[in-house]
Amino acid sequence: MAKVAFIGLGVMGYPMAGYLKTKGGHDVTVYNRTTAKAERWTAEFGGSFARTPKEAAAGCDFVFACVGNDEDLRSVTTGENGAFHGLKEGAIFVDNTTASADVARELHSAAKKKGCGFIDAPVSGGQAGAENGVLTVMCGGDAEDFEKAKPVIECFAKFVGLMGDSGAGQLTKMVNQICIAGLVQGLSEAIHFAKKAELDVEKVISAVRGGAAQSWQMENRWETMRDSKFEFGFAVDWMRKDLGICLQTANETGAMLPVTALVDQFYAEVQSMGGNRWDTSSLIARLENAERK
Repeated sequence: MAKVAFIGLGVMGYPMAGYLKTKGGHDVTVYNRTTAKAERWTAEFGGSFARTPKEAAAGCDFVFACVGNDEDLRSVTTGENGAFHGLKEGAIFVDNTTASADVARELHSAAKKKGCGFIDAPVSGGQAGAENGVLTVMCGGDAEDFEKAKPVIECFAKFVGLMGDSGAGQLTKMVNQICIAGLVQGLSEAIHFAKKAELDVEKVISAVRGGAAQSWQMENRWETMRDSKFEFGFAVDWMRKDLGICLQTANETGAMLPVTALVDQFYAEVQSMGGNRWDTSSLIARLENAERK
């Protein structure tokens, strides 16, 4: 059993922290900007909550974070009362935020100066994956730190892998989001086409799902997309944040992402329709909205 802190109890962090307690049996202290949520978590899982990230991190072997973006991450790590000010020597900070590779490298360097480890460890699998403890975790950092942290991360994961040096986890998550953007747009067009052709969408999916067109998105979202229900996971606002990181990094590295850039603009259209909190499968809504105009 390790002494563990978890910072950020959003739709992902809340169940992830829970698995550290229930499956891992760790001594868990949580911090959340809204104290009421931290109090609710401790009432449900036990453990304790702290008033600041610094207080949460004090004396811990491992500190996890899952917050919104680069600036949120800096705030809870190196900001006033941030977790880095409470880390003991030898502690390992595991960041599950989807953020930039630049901030990962920045915080890795800051942690090393304190005699601590830092792993960038963004996750894939969405809210359902977090709630079921079957996330995919893509890590970047030093191999020695990774091997120490891996058994703890596995409490909420089905796959945990080291992708390379610091920042490699975040870069791998960008690859993941680039793939998803293209897949969801393709599936949206396919379902839209089938409906316009007056085909039975269920029969069509049954026919193609066993072949080369199969994907996680098809298996898990075709029915809700057909029925225009978009309340099942990762929000458009967050996807646009992630794609923005992808496009910025592509500009820095010289990579060409024409489809990703186009789909990002399609998501901007979904936002203009009021779909900020719809899930990412809502790309089909803009096709149907254009049809009605």
